[in-house]
Amino acid sequence: MSATPAGTGHVVVIGAGIAGLAAAHRLLARGVRVTVLEAADRVGGKLLAGEIAGVRVDLGAESLLARRPEAVTLARETGLAERLRQPATAGASIWTRGALRPMPKGHVMGVPGTASALAGVLSDEGLARIERDAGLPRTEVGDDVAIGEYVAARLGREVVDRLVEPLLGGVYAGDAYRISMRSAVPQLFQAARTHDSLMEAVREIQAGAAAAQQTGPVFMGVEGGVGRLPLAVAESVRARGGEILTGAPVTELRREREDGPARAAWRVVAGDRVLHADAVVLAAPAPVAAGLLRAESPEAAAELRAVEYASMALITLAYRRADTALPEGSGFLVPPVDGRTVKASTFASQKWGWIAEEDPDVVVLRTSVGRYGETAILERDDAGLVDVSRHDLRDAVGLAATPVATRVTRWTDGLPQYPVGHHARVARIREHVGKLPGLAVCGAAYDGVGIPACIASAYAAVDRLSGDPGAVQELTADPVRGPQGGAGE
Repeated sequence: MSATPAGTGHVVVIGAGIAGLAAAHRLLARGVRVTVLEAADRVGGKLLAGEIAGVRVDLGAESLLARRPEAVTLARETGLAERLRQPATAGASIWTRGALRPMPKGHVMGVPGTASALAGVLSDEGLARIERDAGLPRTEVGDDVAIGEYVAARLGREVVDRLVEPLLGGVYAGDAYRISMRSAVPQLFQAARTHDSLMEAVREIQAGAAAAQQTGPVFMGVEGGVGRLPLAVAESVRARGGEILTGAPVTELRREREDGPARAAWRVVAGDRVLHADAVVLAAPAPVAAGLLRAESPEAAAELRAVEYASMALITLAYRRADTALPEGSGFLVPPVDGRTVKASTFASQKWGWIAEEDPDVVVLRTSVGRYGETAILERDDAGLVDVSRHDLRDAVGLAATPVATRVTRWTDGLPQYPVGHHARVARIREHVGKLPGLAVCGAAYDGVGIPACIASAYAAVDRLSGDPGAVQELTADPVRGPQGGAGE
């Protein structure tokens, strides 16, 4: 039986990140009364618009994977159609082996279809090691496998250390030798199950993508910053009659047992406010969700407590244009094996035309620091993070000028990790949650950390409340669909 029949009921959404807001948006479209509760003093979660030196920028995620429909469609539905922007340049580099080198083409998340695809990034020995793949016996992947370990066994560690690792690190801030191939790059996982050669599997994926004839940009941005998206969704939610309360951390989530199992209503406590709901969408990070479910589903809570997170920081720097001379392109990634502090840098003014147009005399860059297991670097104060960023930028691109403004944005426990077995943990969480009528979970901890994946997770949660498990089953089978396996957002 549907927990929230069309046009009736009250649903409480816990969490006003993009997943929670997307869930509220869809619920309202179905005629359901919605209340959104957010612990922070703002909506948007990891999407945050800000400014530096008078120029609007993103201080969190900065792009949408456009080859998946969910994020771009939601932007259009909430009035941002005219503000969607393609990157002004798509060319990126790898800063490795002492030089900026063009990002290779012809690979799937760093895994090449031919050895020649990585020429210039790998050493001659590394390229020769790749060629051995065709003569090796099949490497079984089983139910899941760490992508780094699998690729290293087939193609050598240099492929992982100099390309797979920085690409995955840009998505998860994680360790490629721990990250689940099944969850992070599902197309590659499925292809590896049926091919003896890993490069042959990659070539099949590439052939399928070519046959699909996908056109248009891979990524899109929003004029003024992707952080405008949650603000637009929140405005749409309120315009449709939804209520959003910020500064309202939920402290208790219990079933209204006096109403009987058929009704399965919920009691939600946030401060001195008590809400009664027909259903709940729990769109909070895993540790928060675990705390709220410990009474009603200790099994789900235990699984959620086991989800690990990585912390990171973004350092945004503004320079006088007259003082800068950057190489072409949108920025660069940095392999951890090279021992640098920053893991990536984005030349924001070159990547997004609207940033350059806002003040042609200002150039905005940003760097990111922090990976899973790295804590010492994030213990430095803001000035220290600016200093290490300037040091690496000087070595990478010769930028010795003094910035006119800097901003450090810390995302503590910002990125859930997807280790081997993550898909099975998510399935167990949903199995336990599924025993509680009128409850669904969604967000980055489950089906992909990118913006479209979080929105798809929210839609699947709403569909489950309506009695349609199809969307959840689809996500479970293919959690981060897209041309890059959901990565790179």
